[in-house]
Amino acid sequence: MTAVTDQDHTERADQPGDADTAGAAENPSAKASANTSTNASEGEAVDDAHAHARVPNSDSSSRTDSRTDSTAAWDDGLIARRVDETTGGKQYAVMDSRSAAPPAVSPLVYDGPLRSRLEALRELVGLSRTRLDSRTLAEAGRVLDEASARRRLSGQHTVVAIAGATGSGKSQLFNALAGVAISETGVRRPTTAAPIACSWSDGAASLIERLGIPPRLRRRPLPTGDGDQLRGLVLIDLPDHDSAAVQHREHVDRILALVDAVIWVVDPEKYADAVLHERYLRPMAAHAEVMFVVLNQIDRLPGEAAEQVLDDLRRLLDEDGIALGEYGEPGTTVLALSGLTGDGVGELREALGQFVAERTAPARRISADVDIAAARLWPVYATQRRTGLSEQAREEFADRLADAVGATAAGEAAERAWLRNANRACGTPWLRLWRWYQDRGEPATGRLPSRTQADEEATARQRVEQAVRTVSDRASAGLPAPWAQAVREAAVRGSQGLPEALDELSVRAGVPTGRPPRPGWWPMAVLSQASMTLLQFLGGLWLLGQIVGVLSPNLGVPVLLMVIGIVGGPLIEWSCRMAARGPARRYGLEAERRLREAAAGCGRARVLDPVAAELLRYREVREQYGRVVGSGS
Repeated sequence: MTAVTDQDHTERADQPGDADTAGAAENPSAKASANTSTNASEGEAVDDAHAHARVPNSDSSSRTDSRTDSTAAWDDGLIARRVDETTGGKQYAVMDSRSAAPPAVSPLVYDGPLRSRLEALRELVGLSRTRLDSRTLAEAGRVLDEASARRRLSGQHTVVAIAGATGSGKSQLFNALAGVAISETGVRRPTTAAPIACSWSDGAASLIERLGIPPRLRRRPLPTGDGDQLRGLVLIDLPDHDSAAVQHREHVDRILALVDAVIWVVDPEKYADAVLHERYLRPMAAHAEVMFVVLNQIDRLPGEAAEQVLDDLRRLLDEDGIALGEYGEPGTTVLALSGLTGDGVGELREALGQFVAERTAPARRISADVDIAAARLWPVYATQRRTGLSEQAREEFADRLADAVGATAAGEAAERAWLRNANRACGTPWLRLWRWYQDRGEPATGRLPSRTQADEEATARQRVEQAVRTVSDRASAGLPAPWAQAVREAAVRGSQGLPEALDELSVRAGVPTGRPPRPGWWPMAVLSQASMTLLQFLGGLWLLGQIVGVLSPNLGVPVLLMVIGIVGGPLIEWSCRMAARGPARRYGLEAERRLREAAAGCGRARVLDPVAAELLRYREVREQYGRVVGSGS
């Protein structure tokens, strides 16, 4: 057995030789007890090869009880600590856990809603990695990692940290709950230099290791009759959160992010400290159900001052947004007590025992972490207005592209070409001969020249860019900034090469190839026009024969024939032109429709579909975000 007088657990625990010498010099009774134990071990077989902490007294039954308590197996390497009732010295024994097999503990199990929220958060992070930077997703990733790590550990234990400012008496309260002086108290500041763990049952080693607390700073409470009241509790005494030592504050911040619950200890002097409220309590408002706020040192307040300070503390917590667990409602438990006199400690022990017995603190802590992560992600996922591309926006985009490729002009040109072909087919031979002469240097009938001028191409390109810019702005309107940027980038990528593709379409789809189709009445019109021409020739030849004397003079009939031919030809041409307007108009509209559809299809494939894909991805992540926040939408 190695008996140690603990003067400073953070310094002497690493020097057992020096501590033994000091303990023997300052506590003769402890030394005598150690010698007695050594002699006894030489005369009889000892089953337990570990070191035992003994309370030195003359009663043999007391020694037997002390030995029985100290030899209980603690698989997680806890350090048993006892109080010497005679001298008041603090003793502990380092217990070797290598010979004892750790007990089986059940891992933590999350309920269905929390599992669903965690799965949704994991899916949300996966869908967003290519759209959001790692800094934005860091908190959500940390929550997922901590939830996964906590789920693999014991679900039968609840890790509760005691936090507070310098001089608030948190170490004193820690000792009062443990029933033994485990954490050093005194006037020197900071007193608690490193976190100390105290577990009320076996199987908490992995939980304590997760907090980074070494075995030499792990304790167990003094066995009492009500030990089962706090069974499953792992209590952590933290350094001062306002310590001048940066390392102490780092310990506090790191462990507060890992524990299942927190007991905030405040005193009448610092309960309204701005650092406490702005740095810790207000950011942890979502963790109200796993927090206790204890007003310590009420023995220093006279009369009704304690109630007044407690009421003011509740007011400050309410201003911080922390829900108070009053009238049976879930929220933070606020108590007043004195760690020195023990007044109110029993009430805290009872509330803490009920809290630990429920075994819901780890899940509630993770659920609150998910709430905080979701609140931080709100600006990058939530929107207050309807988003997406409306049918009107799609139609306007198609119209702009059609204007860029000149669909309307192409339809009008096709209509004119149809009319020109009709005039050529149904016109008089003399007019057709004249038009043939004029059209010898022009393209074939029914064909339209493609746009080749530089200014027209520049104008068309500007129209395309304007159309893409307009549709991307409409599609991204109301979206959170990252997703709006993704939509605009998708539109810009799709617009690359779009003007050239539209130019090819205007040549391939907008310009009719070959002669326009002819209606069924064209042959009759052509035959009628030929008849009029024939009448002109017949009348002319008749007159010529009369002039040369071959035929008898009779001017009436040949002149009538020539007048009928001369007047009937233009009349038939005019009638055909009137009749051709309807088919020509339909032909032009068909050409315009074909070019519009081709331009719209090209714009849809290159711009609208990528934009729609980004909007669909946003809707997916928006649905996942709804599951994370618990709205299910």
